[in-house]
Formats: sequence, structure tokens, C-alpha cells
Amino acid sequence: MLKVLLRKGTELILVLFFVSLIVFFTFRLLPGDPAQMRLGMDPAPEAVEALRNEMGLDKPLVVQYAKWIGDVVRGDLGKSMFDGKPVTELLSEKIPKTFELAIYGALLAIVIAVPFGVLAVLNKNSWIDKTARVFSLFGFSIPAYWLAVLLMLLFAYKIHWLPAGGYVPFNDSPSGHFKALILPVITVGIINSAQIFRYLRSGMLEVISQDFIRTARAKGVSEWSVIAKHVARNALPSLITIVALNFSLLLSGMVITEQIFAWPGVGWLMIQSILSRDYDVVQGAVLMSAVIIVLINLLADLINALLDPRIKHN
Repeated sequence: MLKVLLRKGTELILVLFFVSLIVFFTFRLLPGDPAQMRLGMDPAPEAVEALRNEMGLDKPLVVQYAKWIGDVVRGDLGKSMFDGKPVTELLSEKIPKTFELAIYGALLAIVIAVPFGVLAVLNKNSWIDKTARVFSLFGFSIPAYWLAVLLMLLFAYKIHWLPAGGYVPFNDSPSGHFKALILPVITVGIINSAQIFRYLRSGMLEVISQDFIRTARAKGVSEWSVIAKHVARNALPSLITIVALNFSLLLSGMVITEQIFAWPGVGWLMIQSILSRDYDVVQGAVLMSAVIIVLINLLADLINALLDPRIKHN
């Protein structure tokens, strides 16, 4: 376990270092001057130069990066160039909203994928299996934005059951809060359930073809007992891995869903900050997202190491 922690800790540091490099230098290649955008249309060149100097944009990129990464190590992600709020404060407001949407979406994906995966394995190559595979292919193929717009048109504009978007604080209206959650949760849940189903089905089929499963069946163990006691237990590490991976992808892909449904999470914040060239906010949001994703995958690896002793020695 200690070896796993040390290896994953080293990987975490390297991943965050390269993420910081990529997001810092790539974002500065985008067209547009933050100082000029902040001052509005046709500002005086002297005012632009003075603001660039105040914001530190006149210094070489290497110097800017060194200052920024030094502040990050001390826990300071900077301030928004436009409203002056600390980036940590902005992220602390947005991250819980994104996590709420991601957690509900992941739970819905698991609720859909696991029963269908088990039924597909128990009825391999039957109409149940083929139907489930068709639906998983549908989930793989459709873009999130297309499904989001389709659900919005149907439930919000056609039959008027649910709001088209927006965010309602739970303290203001619990029912309004959960109504606003339904459509984005269905969107991310359906998309991610397809991937979990495919990996779960293939993992269970791989386990079910092994010798110890045939031995259990030869002893007269019922099919449901074989699935519950042997197949599911041995397929659990791969299920945990794919759920963690999908949760990570879900977090990183939340930008589109949050934008469509006007859900004010980290994805929504990143889009607004990119459009306004708010460097520190985008850098802080991407770096924080990378930290969360790496930690989620680290947690999944540790759980798998506990479940499967063979992993401890890798």
C-alpha cells in the first residue's frame, strides 16, 4: 500500500506540474488582451500599458509563470482581473454546485448501467443483451449538447413539466432546486451510463469465462449465486475504476452541460472567464479540476489495492 501511495503521489505532482504548464502557456496564446478588454472599446494606449504593467502582463512569460506557480504553492490562486475576488473564493462557491450535479449524474449512471449489465451477462446474445447494447451504443454516440437540447425542448417547452435551466438555491426552494437539477442530471447520467455498461459487461464476461466459474456451476451453484458471489466480486475492481474514470470525465465535461442549462458551476465559470480572458480564474479552475480528478483516481486505485491483493505488488 505504501508503494502505491508513493507512486501515485509522484504521479500527482508530475501531472499537476504539466497541467500548470499547459494551461498557463496555452491560454496566453489565445488572441485578445485582458487589459484592453477590461478597459473597453478603443482605450488610450497609455491606459492599456499602465494596466498591463499593474497586472504584470508586461513581464516575460517565464517570469509570470514563476510568480504564479510560486503563489499556487503557497495556496494563493490569484484574483479575478475583473471583479477582484480571490480565485479560491470563486471556486469555493462553484465547486459544490458542480459536485452536486456530477454526483447525482454518476449515481443515475450506476443505477442504469449495473442492472442492465447484469441482465445482459445473464442473457448473453439474447434480445435483452442486444437491446441493452443498442442503448449503450446510443449513449456512446449522441453528443451531450444534443441530448441536453432535446430534453429541454421536450420537458420544458413542449409539456412544461420542468424548467429549461437556471439554478435555485436549496434554502430558497427545495422543490425548485431539485426540479432544476433533473434535466442536467438525466443528460450526464445517460451519457455516462453507456460507458459504465460497456465496461461492466465486458469485465463480467471475462470473469465468467474463467475456470473457477465453471467449477462453481459444476457444483450446482445457482446462476444468480455465481453472479453475486464470484463474478460481481471479481469484476468489482474494474467497475470501481471505470466509475472513477467516468466521474473524472464527467467533471471535465461538465462545461457544456452547465452552459446549456445555465448551471453556475465550475464549467460555467470557466466559459465566462475564457471569454473575458480572466487568466487567474481559468488557470485556478483547470488546476483545481486536475487535482480533484487525480485524487479521485488515486482513491479508486487504493480501494482496488484493498480489494485485490495482487494490485499491491504492482
